[in-house]
This record gives sequence, C-alpha cells and structure tokens, in this order.
Amino acid sequence: MDLVLKLREIRRMRGLSQKDVARLSGVGAKTISSFETGERIGSLKLAQLKRLLAAYGLTEAEFFGGSVEREIAPWELNEEQTSTSRLLDDLHALPEPLRRHLLDKFQLMVETVAEMQGDRATERLAPTPGTAPREMGRERRM
Repeated sequence: MDLVLKLREIRRMRGLSQKDVARLSGVGAKTISSFETGERIGSLKLAQLKRLLAAYGLTEAEFFGGSVEREIAPWELNEEQTSTSRLLDDLHALPEPLRRHLLDKFQLMVETVAEMQGDRATERLAPTPGTAPREMGRERRM
C-alpha cells in the first residue's frame, strides 16, 4: 500500500486533524499536509515518521506490517495474508514467556513437516527396487 495513503488514512481513522498530529508529534502541520499529498514524501525523515507513528499509537512493525493495511483496506488482503497477519498480531499480544514457548513449538512443527516433505520428495525420486535407472526414464516418457 502507498505510504502517502497509509499516512493520510491512519490519521483520519484515528479522528485526528493535521493540526492535532502536528501538536502531538512536533512535526509541522504544513509538513504533514505535504507528506499526505505526496508533495514531499521523498523528504520524509525517519525521525519524523517515528514521531508521526507515535502520535497514531503505532509501532514501525505495525505500520509496515499487515495491520495498517488490514485496518485501512481489508479487502486488499487475501485470506492467507489476513489469517497470517491476525495470527502474528495475536502472538505479539501474548506475554513474552508464553510467546517464546509457542514459537518454539511452532518451529518444531515446521521442521517436522519440512522433514516429512523432504522424505516424500526423496521417495518420489528414488528408483523402485529392481528397476534400473534407464528403465525408469523410459517409463516416464510413456
């Protein structure tokens, strides 16, 4: 999603005017206006962006992750992106020890599935007992 659109729409969704954001962030109202119209978006400094995001109550991860897009235009995300983003948001909301425990369990599940998939791929490529490699090649062409 376009940075200009994200900045403008998140401000509107928070019910803030450009003057409100200027007061909360310390970034000038005219500067905010020029960012939101795209005039000066190329000159947006990281420090300014961080101050704007703080005024909106967002972290950089939330702003650049899927949560802002889902809030602004949920129809633009496919079902898998939405589910993944929702799962990650829920995971981040958990207490650190529980989050770490779940991440360890999930990593183990992913590794197990990868190993199983690898075994299946190996089984498909391995010749059946008693079949010479040349015969296998001939069977595939038929």
